[in-house]
Amino acid sequence: MTKKDFQKIADTFPRQPGVYQYLDKDGKTLYVGKAKDLRNRLSSYFNSQKHQMNKTRVMLKHARRIEVTVVNTESDAFLLENTLIKRFQPRYNVDLKDGKSYTYLCIKNERFPRVFFTRKLIRDGSQYFGPYTSKWRAKILLDLIKDLFPLRTCNYHLSEDNIKEDKFKVCLEYHIKNCYGPCVGLEEEEEYLRRIDQVKNILKGNFKPVKDHLFAQMNKAAEELDFERAQKWKDKMVAFENYQSKSTVASIRLRDIDVFSLDVTDDEGLVHYMKIANGAVINTYVAELALKIAEEPEDLLAYAIPRIRDKFSSNAPEVVVPMEVELGDESLSVVVPQRGDKKKLLELSEKNVVLYKMQKKKVELNRQGKQTHAERITRTLAEDLQMDELPYHIECFDNSNIQGSHPVASCVVFRNAKPAKRDYRHYNIKTVEGPNDFASMEEVVFRRYRRLLEEGESLPQLIIIDGGKGQLSAAVKSLKVLGLEEKITIIGIAKRLEEIYFPGDSIPLYINKKSESLKLIQQLRNEAHRFAITFHRQKRSQHFTRTELVDIKGIGKKMSEKLLSHFGSVKRVKEASKEDLEKLVGKSRATLIVEHFSSPAE
Repeated sequence: MTKKDFQKIADTFPRQPGVYQYLDKDGKTLYVGKAKDLRNRLSSYFNSQKHQMNKTRVMLKHARRIEVTVVNTESDAFLLENTLIKRFQPRYNVDLKDGKSYTYLCIKNERFPRVFFTRKLIRDGSQYFGPYTSKWRAKILLDLIKDLFPLRTCNYHLSEDNIKEDKFKVCLEYHIKNCYGPCVGLEEEEEYLRRIDQVKNILKGNFKPVKDHLFAQMNKAAEELDFERAQKWKDKMVAFENYQSKSTVASIRLRDIDVFSLDVTDDEGLVHYMKIANGAVINTYVAELALKIAEEPEDLLAYAIPRIRDKFSSNAPEVVVPMEVELGDESLSVVVPQRGDKKKLLELSEKNVVLYKMQKKKVELNRQGKQTHAERITRTLAEDLQMDELPYHIECFDNSNIQGSHPVASCVVFRNAKPAKRDYRHYNIKTVEGPNDFASMEEVVFRRYRRLLEEGESLPQLIIIDGGKGQLSAAVKSLKVLGLEEKITIIGIAKRLEEIYFPGDSIPLYINKKSESLKLIQQLRNEAHRFAITFHRQKRSQHFTRTELVDIKGIGKKMSEKLLSHFGSVKRVKEASKEDLEKLVGKSRATLIVEHFSSPAE
């Protein structure tokens, strides 16, 4: 559609609020927009084409006609525009880019609910809080919850019947006082759920009820003259107050507020979001908007705000923004602050969106520069696993045994995505009897990193455990004992479906089968398996040689090696004639060997 085409029909468009659509020759909607004055807004597309975005010119080139719908108010126009965008998904409307998999904190819908990280939402009645764009911040929050309110971490089905029938036993978590033993009936469900209520308050940012609960527990213990328990509750209250003081950025008089700021370039917009509850920042997020044609800043905010609020399940009654925005929701208060605490919050959000923009540019410049194959893979792996640092140093563990015999383990090391074979290590399992992969993994991981700590060696950024949730949990136990749980990222890879497990997350991550990062993980796993199997075969061979030849009186290690080198196997030594043996080891030794193999087994 050209300027001349529009001038022919310009007078037909009313000067009233409404929604307009550009359609192509096939009647497909290319773009949907809203306007206070439909004629003025549509005319603006053809008045100053010299400074128009190229994408806008392309859209107008494909447009063949314009349809308009008149409404009573701007709010009605906003609602109709949203409806039409969802219905037609026009090619040239702004797009909210969000391909990342963020972390949620889940309170599981079950008796004695667990609290854990997950990346997937399952509609089973469980409560999800998040998403948390900062894994570090979410981890601090979960650690605080575990310190204040001990909860179970096992995935047992704690039905009343199962508990009554004594189907479970307390684990290590109970003995170190991280759990009060609901699995064996040592804790009432009602008392457990009271703690879960306080966990929900923390996740919602309702800090006062939590503080009151801790204070009441401390006073109760003091009244009962249990001063040791009272001191523990006091320590918990101090820890909670420290967390609260770090989280609070504004006056505690503020209620629930959503704060949004905006930064726009030629083809991209960044919307920064802060979720405030009782004066505390409980979540932050940056949405990237792909601009298909020129958009007004207030229109971008009007598009992004309801979508972001929906993503974070926000029901805050007030929104703080840098400009007047029509959101089409009369129950929602939109504030453009000029001074005070809300202005400080808006300025903080604006600083963060500028910082995000600078960091994004820096990353893009680094990617445009020369990047080695190893750098590309490690960056991809860090993104896939949401790691805070690049995994230049990776270690992978595997166990090997056959029916519990000669249990061994291996540790292979990759540096810059390549095998560092000098750093490979074999392990004989020392403290475990029988085929117990979990205990073996716990032992080997402990020995490996205790040694590195004692010798002052560098630690890996990533540990891979060949196995599923069981082996991974065993390895994490050792890291906890060594104080390394929060310093190293650790994952498990299950063989059957190449599922990636994270500690405390019952739902696995599936990386694209064609991804370079998954291929690197598979290479590490396969190399660890090969190294463990090779060592296990050597152990079996050494064991067989020792029992069959070295134990013969008069036959030492060198002589047994000489016999095996000549005959090829113990079986052939056994089948050899006395004359052949005499030629190799002499008459007396040949007699000893023949007598050994001909004597009946005891």
